[in-house]
Amino acid sequence: MSVPIITVVAGSSGAGKTTWVYQQMRDIAAVDKIIYYSPGTGTVPIDQNRIATEFPGIQVFGDGQEVEFFNQIPKAEAVYIELGFYLQLEAITQILDNLTYRAIAVLPPDCKDSEYHSWANEIVRGAPAQTSTAKTLWRAASNGQVIDENSLEEFWYEITHGAYGIVTRAKGIFDVNDGRSIYCDFVAGLPQTDFLELDLPRYLEGRPQRFSGLEVVGENLDEATLRQTLSDCCLSDGLILQYQQQIKEILLEREPV
Repeated sequence: MSVPIITVVAGSSGAGKTTWVYQQMRDIAAVDKIIYYSPGTGTVPIDQNRIATEFPGIQVFGDGQEVEFFNQIPKAEAVYIELGFYLQLEAITQILDNLTYRAIAVLPPDCKDSEYHSWANEIVRGAPAQTSTAKTLWRAASNGQVIDENSLEEFWYEITHGAYGIVTRAKGIFDVNDGRSIYCDFVAGLPQTDFLELDLPRYLEGRPQRFSGLEVVGENLDEATLRQTLSDCCLSDGLILQYQQQIKEILLEREPV
């Protein structure tokens, strides 16, 4: 069969794998001919959802969609597969069934002689993220939940300042009380970035029917407290309705007469 250019991207946590993929996608005109697949994300596909938002029309696949992904490869112009740091590099052989691919490793500048160096066709100098072999990965889906934005800011500060363990990487997508979908991103050792509003419609009709969730990477993580605090930030049905009515009134007032 006809096979498009397949690029497999791997590397350290927080080094900039997804950012590198973004940069490549921006140079491709036919977005609907691009495939992005990131295995191993389970029920918390944060990168897939952000890419789908940034590039409407792109074909995005995750766990449980392997057959559909493979069937779509011949129809694509470009295929990007992102391997999280938690996956073995050998996993790509099973995924692609011996199809040829270009291997890209995105690594911190001080990373030398790693397994990625012998695997990759090209090494990309990424962000100076902290590297460690003792990292724990913790994830939580929060679909249907709405978080008070002030509470989210406090929770995020706690996550990034050691309240739940030594966090080296954190990212999440959350629905906040004014109906917006917010992306949060943290890499230890890099300047803090502001929350990013995703280009999605405000959700103002009950509980959101779209993805939200959190991923944290670090050492000695207090997972039980993380989960409980995330739950504590979520609003009740009554408060969600109250906020949504207020936002609707504000937006109505802003409409031109």
